[in-house]
Amino acid sequence: MPLIGDPLPDMVVKTTHGMMNIPKDFAGKWMILFSHPADFTPVCTTEFIAFAKKNSEFEKVGAKLIGLSIDQVFSHIKWVEWIEDNMNVKIPFPIIADDIGKVALTLGMVHPSRGMNTVRAVFIIDPTGKIRLIIYYPQEVGRSIDEVLRALKALQFTDKNHVAAPENWPNNDFLHDRVIIPPPSDYKTAMERKKNVGKGKDCYDWWFCTKKV
Repeated sequence: MPLIGDPLPDMVVKTTHGMMNIPKDFAGKWMILFSHPADFTPVCTTEFIAFAKKNSEFEKVGAKLIGLSIDQVFSHIKWVEWIEDNMNVKIPFPIIADDIGKVALTLGMVHPSRGMNTVRAVFIIDPTGKIRLIIYYPQEVGRSIDEVLRALKALQFTDKNHVAAPENWPNNDFLHDRVIIPPPSDYKTAMERKKNVGKGKDCYDWWFCTKKV
């Protein structure tokens, strides 16, 4: 299975929006590929409603959603129809019909202890097709879509500004929306940073410096 930093394997997939090439059809965009155990299941339904309601926020930051499970395309279509008819929520993103499990097996979404249902996996892929984040949840625990969106924004921000994001950025308890400067790679720079250590200054130590961006 691919790991963080690896390119997403090129795959031709059948979806509710027709045949697609991933990640090629998403070139230049961030891609959120997420799997769910099965159609017509309660937890998955709540997740799809949440993803749909957040879809415009993902699009605002240049990201596209695409779901996946080991179900046939007609099952996906019927489930999407059911959600719209009964929950008054339209699912705007495509869902991969991985009915033989090839994509799920390639990406490590099938865990032996869970049979042939996919776990709740999330892959964030950058505009070059590289995997930047992987999250796994068990079947019985639904995901936080807000966390997926937060992690995406953090990746985009740290890429652009060449910094690191602290826990729960931009709402860290003590750093708030400040970011972390990469640690120095030489002794001279480390000693220079020691001058900024102290109350009201930017550094807690030479290896732990922050800044407002």
